[in-house]
Amino acid sequence: MVKKKRHKVFWNNIKFKYKLAIINENTLEEVAGIRVSKLNGISVLLSVLTVLFLIAATIIIFTPLRNYLPGYMNSEVRAQIVDNVLRVDSLQQLVDRQSLYIMNIQDIFRGTVRVDTVQSMNSLTTLRKDSLMERTQREAEFRKQYEEAEKYNLTSITARSDADGLIFYRPTRGIISDKFDAETKHYGTDIAADPGESILATLDGTVILSVYTAETGYVIQVQHNQDFISVYKHCGSLLKREGETVKAGEAIALVGNSGQLTTGPHLHFELWQKGRAVNPELYIVF
Repeated sequence: MVKKKRHKVFWNNIKFKYKLAIINENTLEEVAGIRVSKLNGISVLLSVLTVLFLIAATIIIFTPLRNYLPGYMNSEVRAQIVDNVLRVDSLQQLVDRQSLYIMNIQDIFRGTVRVDTVQSMNSLTTLRKDSLMERTQREAEFRKQYEEAEKYNLTSITARSDADGLIFYRPTRGIISDKFDAETKHYGTDIAADPGESILATLDGTVILSVYTAETGYVIQVQHNQDFISVYKHCGSLLKREGETVKAGEAIALVGNSGQLTTGPHLHFELWQKGRAVNPELYIVF
């Protein structure tokens, strides 16, 4: 009874209205007045905070500021990073080659290398056996940290001619439990993963199949450029429907243990090109 009375007193206090008045100092006449309560003040404050939050969220979502959020990076930025890494590697090889060339020219002038042993100008880059300056410890640590942070976002860049220009993303985090073997008709790679782990589209494409089958459970297939098709089986649930377009690295399903032909939570990932199953490990580092 006492508790109920206290509750009633509290609500009466918070809903009690106060009058705010503006009075003429000379005539003591009330010019304007307004009746407010503590509840009205709290409501106005919450409304203002909500509007400010929505404005800030809208600015972040629809502007490039979203790329500065921790853990967020769109596929275009990742593609640019990969392209820059390739350019840096090419420039490094060119610098190393030119450095070797210059050092061997110096050796010829000193007499260390005999002129008659040089068959062509390009052969100068292979005459010297000693290495260039080793990487500094700081550079090695930075490279290790970068590779560790990006190993889930950036996949290996294959030099295969049938996949020129394509950047394959690893479909999910996990450990390979069964490899591709065409002889035993195991046309994919099994990846043991935690239930509910995100399954990512390995390339940009269009969903051509999103169904449930008795044998392989939830299955989703995506059509990509250059006649590639990726298949994801035994999913726990599907996030995309047939006809939807997806970006590389975008979540399309969740890891599960659906279907009869399964041995626990895992993803059975297949990669096909021109109607022929190919080994995913030739294109992706798992």
